[in-house]
Amino acid sequence: MDTVAIYSRVSTSDQDASRQLHELRDFAEREYPDAEIVEFVDIISGTATDEAEQYQTLRSEIATDGVDAVVVDEISRLSRLGGGEIHDFIQHAIEYDTSVRDREIGLSIDVDGSEVDQAVKQMLASLLGDLAKIEHKQKLRRIRSGIAAAQDAGKWTGRPPTGFTVDEESRLRVDVEAFLRLRAGIERVAAGEDQANVADDIGIATSTLKNAYTNRADLYLYGGADDERLEAAVNEITPLSEPEAIPVTDEERVRQIVRDELQSGRN
Repeated sequence: MDTVAIYSRVSTSDQDASRQLHELRDFAEREYPDAEIVEFVDIISGTATDEAEQYQTLRSEIATDGVDAVVVDEISRLSRLGGGEIHDFIQHAIEYDTSVRDREIGLSIDVDGSEVDQAVKQMLASLLGDLAKIEHKQKLRRIRSGIAAAQDAGKWTGRPPTGFTVDEESRLRVDVEAFLRLRAGIERVAAGEDQANVADDIGIATSTLKNAYTNRADLYLYGGADDERLEAAVNEITPLSEPEAIPVTDEERVRQIVRDELQSGRN
């Protein structure tokens, strides 16, 4: 019995992932009615840890003569694994007498075809990969352009800082209770209290408090920020009261130690 492998790359945000797999199964069962169907699916989250493990497993199965044919939804998607990956994969499959089928465009590279036919179809597959990479880059540029336009219009496009929310028009608004709670936490740390204890007391992560204390103390204590969108949001609750304590930089802390030592020496 022949073994036919289905390979699919689906995104965690792809609403059509189940549909794609269902259509691949139907295609494989229709084209290879007597074959055993095995599936290899990589879930792509967009992080740096995505390593296409199932794709590598599929290549290993091909190398051990465990697969007679591979069916993919769009072979052009392999171009996202790296330059030349489509050509390399097809070469790998042919070397081990494995056919490759593209369901979307009907491309079929069969091991029993002529060398000329295989070469032409490999060139076509590589061209599809190049076009897919160009389309992907254009999509990224459009996304970046859209984000920049939204930011220029005063809209917040990412996750809001602690103590802020985003309204229906994507404008930053202050969550007064959360903002003042974090402000009080910064003051307590500035007064010498332990960050972890303060964070636990006010109900936020220690890393969140540390980041606010180190990088955004001016925002929470005085309402000052380099980003006009943040300043505009904080202006809704100004004037802020004078902070009871303010963060001390490492340089100021060293200077104070030196001053104390000098004063102690004089005494």
